[in-house]
Amino acid sequence: MKKAYFDYIVIGAGPSGIQTGYFLQKKNLDYCILERAAVTGSFFTKYPRKRSLISINKVFTGYTDPEVNLRWDWNSLLCDNPELLFKNYSKDYFPHSDDLVRYLQDFSAHYKLNIKYNSEAEHIVKNEDGLFQIRTGDLLYECKNLIVATGVPNQFVPDIEGIEDCDFYSDCSIVPEDYENKKVLIIGKGNSGFEIADLLMSATSTTHLLSPNVVVFAWKTHYVGHLRAVNNNLLDTYLLKSQNVLLNADIKKIKKQENGKYVVSVDYTKVRNGETEDLEYDNIIVSCGFKMDNSFFGAEIKPTMAHRDKFPELTCEWESTNVANLYFAGVLSHSRDFKKTTSGFIHGYRYNCDALVQILNKKNNGEDFSAINVPDIDAKKITDLVVEKINRSSALWQQFGFLGDILIINKETKAAKYLNALPVDYVHEFLCKEEEDYLIFTLEYGTRPFNPFSSDVERINRFDSDNANDSDFLHPVIRRFSKGTLIAEKHLIEDLAGEFMRREHVEPLFEFLNVQLYDILPQVEVESTIPQ
Repeated sequence: MKKAYFDYIVIGAGPSGIQTGYFLQKKNLDYCILERAAVTGSFFTKYPRKRSLISINKVFTGYTDPEVNLRWDWNSLLCDNPELLFKNYSKDYFPHSDDLVRYLQDFSAHYKLNIKYNSEAEHIVKNEDGLFQIRTGDLLYECKNLIVATGVPNQFVPDIEGIEDCDFYSDCSIVPEDYENKKVLIIGKGNSGFEIADLLMSATSTTHLLSPNVVVFAWKTHYVGHLRAVNNNLLDTYLLKSQNVLLNADIKKIKKQENGKYVVSVDYTKVRNGETEDLEYDNIIVSCGFKMDNSFFGAEIKPTMAHRDKFPELTCEWESTNVANLYFAGVLSHSRDFKKTTSGFIHGYRYNCDALVQILNKKNNGEDFSAINVPDIDAKKITDLVVEKINRSSALWQQFGFLGDILIINKETKAAKYLNALPVDYVHEFLCKEEEDYLIFTLEYGTRPFNPFSSDVERINRFDSDNANDSDFLHPVIRRFSKGTLIAEKHLIEDLAGEFMRREHVEPLFEFLNVQLYDILPQVEVESTIPQ
């Protein structure tokens, strides 16, 4: 069998695969991307079924800074060509998925990424030399570092007796006429379930959405994978008594009758004291989300799984916890911040791809992270730098609390270096494990318990600078550490427009840095002039 070797092989040419390939190519690293389909982004040729993305495409922001604009551009990949921004492919706020496929194809073609199409990874093992061997038809690829960027192509199927007789989100009819005057059950109350309900409810006599748990709204949790307002039209019809219903219950079994109807035995134990019921439907659609496909891994290198086998279990370097040199990018990197921030989506994982390649290049080739060197540090100089960064960074904005900028201070030289957008856990566990003095700058939501808001969606409360840690909206957080131990922490007050440059932002930041830098470098005179 013919063999081909690369230092890095990426499995999958979706958004994360080609984003990772872009950064590998920028570093002049030896790589190739294996893609089973004939095009990039093949997942989006079918999904979402409604063909409308829920990732926003805000073309007009009022800003001219391209870095700032990425805060509201959830579909563009990171690159050095302003023509390859998604706004040049669609002006729709929720764009059509075909436009994303077209964009991804143009992106990979423009950069001449090394993609091997129609090359499905059929089986992956490790040889005795520790190299991964990927069989694709009559070719055998070998690599030292394997990066899996296949997304989550498999539907999650609950363990329910009789569920195999139901239709599934991936291939159910979405023609409303097929459901005219039918009673339809959709299993799952996430975005895909509501998406199907919205497509069909003009035709159904009634539509039920059922799952064991209550609906969780993105506007409450800040997690864009929770139910989005663009998909929740059925909720409005339910609350206005228009024959559509949300049910919180466990399904015990599903039985398909000879007449084609379904009888569903449900248990309301969680919401009604021990009540059960048999419900009859004309159609059932299973829409419970997606999970990773790990079937192509040999038994000896099958990664340990997490989150109900949805994602691989990963280290802070996005490396498998049980298979050395096996890394994951894109949606699969979301295992580290599942349902907390945005690594499951293009606007989050594009920054992870950048960080992953930098981490691998440092780990394998000894190349340091790119940094801004700050000689002869003082509070004013650092304040100016931090104000500039927190007001521009799209990475900190999108990957709130997960990625951070880092200032590492050298006591001997009285100098510092400033690094951009690295995983906070990685900084503690590897990069600054032995560093005596470093600061991490993040953007985060308030520190109050989960779902900090009142029931009022407008969330109009604003706090003064002394209570900035209770800010509902994204706001800057500065923490000083020594070898992973927290020494001091400062929150800056939120701003409705996300602009942290007024005196109530700059003055507390300057005062905090003044004290911390003097504590680290007592020979440095405490500044008395607040930057203007």
